[in-house]
Amino acid sequence: MMTVSQVFQNGLTALQTAGTEDAAFDCGCLFSEAFQASHAWRITHAEDEADEEKTEKFSRLIRRRCSGEPLQYILGVWPFYGRDFFVGKGVLIPRPETEQLVEFAVKTIREKHMKTVIDLCAGSGCIGLTVALENPDCFVWLIEKYDGALGYLQKNLNALGVKNAEILKADALSDALPDIHADLLLSNPPYVPDGEMPALQNEVRFEPEIALAGGKDGLRFYRAIAENWLRVLNSGGEAFFECGDGQGEAIVSLFRGKSAAQEIIYDFNNIDRFVHITV
Repeated sequence: MMTVSQVFQNGLTALQTAGTEDAAFDCGCLFSEAFQASHAWRITHAEDEADEEKTEKFSRLIRRRCSGEPLQYILGVWPFYGRDFFVGKGVLIPRPETEQLVEFAVKTIREKHMKTVIDLCAGSGCIGLTVALENPDCFVWLIEKYDGALGYLQKNLNALGVKNAEILKADALSDALPDIHADLLLSNPPYVPDGEMPALQNEVRFEPEIALAGGKDGLRFYRAIAENWLRVLNSGGEAFFECGDGQGEAIVSLFRGKSAAQEIIYDFNNIDRFVHITV
């Protein structure tokens, strides 16, 4: 039998050998998941004999991570804006930069007393559900097409107890829009150009292609929004989109002549990560 310390070290060595970028962090997360124990417990019980069943579970989790499966999918939940969201194959993993999109939305809603919001391509719901929870007087429609994502979306809505949001199954690329109107439109649509898909990191390629691929130039969904979805916005309404590095100006050009104002917003790394539109 091995000690707790030996079990952890074996997992860490396996991850390092596999080239896992943040092996120590990932190993700690997977150990806590398998043993249902904190970091402090692992340290104070380092020389204890490790439970055989929990050790085997830990080994299985380590093997999955070594194969390139994202840590978030293995754990099944991931934090976003201070709350845990269920994630797995079928939805995009919530990312820290997207929290900035939520911050823009919350600030705009409060400053302009907006009452209705659309989260287009909602996925796990991390954007729309967070906005709903941060603004209880606001109502949010969560628009999603794919069944795999819809399952997680419903699960997160239920788990978080969100009362001021509704899920609508609809295709963001269709011109047959649901009969709704809103003050604010939010979207983190697929925006990776098709030609760049094969070069994505191994972990990213575990995520659903439909949540990543944005057509030949990555702008397919932004065109659909410019051509169709602007009409769901009330007079004076606004929109915030997340986009890929270097796409800001091309997206802004799609909305010139169709909206009153367009703005590129740079993230903490000085990347043109967001576009802001005023109707």
